[in-house]
Amino acid sequence: MTNRVVVVGAGLAGTAAVAALAAKGLSVTHVAPPAPPDRRTSALMMPTVTWMLETGLIPAPEALGIPLTQIRIIDATGRLIRAPETLFDAAEAGLPAFGWNFANAPLLAAFEAASAAQPGVTNVGGTLSGLERVENCWLLTLDDGTTLTADLVVGADGKKSYVRSAGDFRARENGFEEAALVCDLELSRPLGGASVEFHYPRGPFTLVPAGGNKANVVWIDDREGLRALQARGREAVLAAISERSQHIFGSIAMLTPAHMFLLSSLTVPEAGREGAVLIGEAAHAFPPIGAQGLNLGLRDVEDLAQAVTESAADAPDWANRVSFLYATRRAGDLLRTGGMVDTLFRSLLSDFVPAQALRAGGLWALKLLPPLRKGAFSLGMGVR
Repeated sequence: MTNRVVVVGAGLAGTAAVAALAAKGLSVTHVAPPAPPDRRTSALMMPTVTWMLETGLIPAPEALGIPLTQIRIIDATGRLIRAPETLFDAAEAGLPAFGWNFANAPLLAAFEAASAAQPGVTNVGGTLSGLERVENCWLLTLDDGTTLTADLVVGADGKKSYVRSAGDFRARENGFEEAALVCDLELSRPLGGASVEFHYPRGPFTLVPAGGNKANVVWIDDREGLRALQARGREAVLAAISERSQHIFGSIAMLTPAHMFLLSSLTVPEAGREGAVLIGEAAHAFPPIGAQGLNLGLRDVEDLAQAVTESAADAPDWANRVSFLYATRRAGDLLRTGGMVDTLFRSLLSDFVPAQALRAGGLWALKLLPPLRKGAFSLGMGVR
């Protein structure tokens, strides 16, 4: 029997897709190999949080996250041309918060609960090892020899997506010399609801509120320098974090070990074709700038669910139609958001003085011109 939909991938985007598609009345098989706990956090903007509430993916956001009411940017590059310190306040836009900061592990547990509550969901362990187009459907083979057939295949299997490669999707990838160091901290002086970004020449050092005096740090810097710092031990890492935060928040304690993630970017010119679609990092990946990664992935799921709604379920070419509509709906958002993040990241790394002047001038304009600042709010939050 052919499955209506098979979703491949056990992460946040894949699990959200299972719940959202099953809520449309589809039979969904979730191929979800076991994965280690995700120790990261995700800042999700209000449009995404509102959609998650409407879809039933999460209870009230305060049960899982911390509101982000301000974004503070401090230019610590030491360059000749520097940007002003800039504060963005959600109240200025008439919002209670720009978004919420969630720990990924409990967020995934909420998504899994939402998926389990839907009828028509089947969970299958194992790893995808084969994918081929057979007549008008997809044949999937798992590493234990299990085979599945599906009208629609959803690849949510990350940067190294098997669905993307086996489905013959073109992709453009770029590696960076920078990496991200992440851990949880306790500060003497709390952040409140403010996310604080110190911009350094090799990337931002960001403190995100995690409740009370706790904060999550995302530090982007030269990967070899970060690797050497880690090798010197916990105390050296803590001293470097204190220095990078300019001692603004008093004494700092590390609550978790620091973990390093290599940075790269990935884009696909087409996110859906012939009954197969890509969501999350299978379709797009970039450095954690401007809190766009998971927001973009969940907008993928939202548009995929909308493409299902707009397609006649009994049509013989249903899956082809869904994949075409999905790719069409996602094209503009993927191009716009990917371009914005890439430009922001490269402008911060650039030693080219005109590029530094443009970046500084842009932040001055955002600081001094309220209409422009409100437009930036909408772009950064993913308002459509």
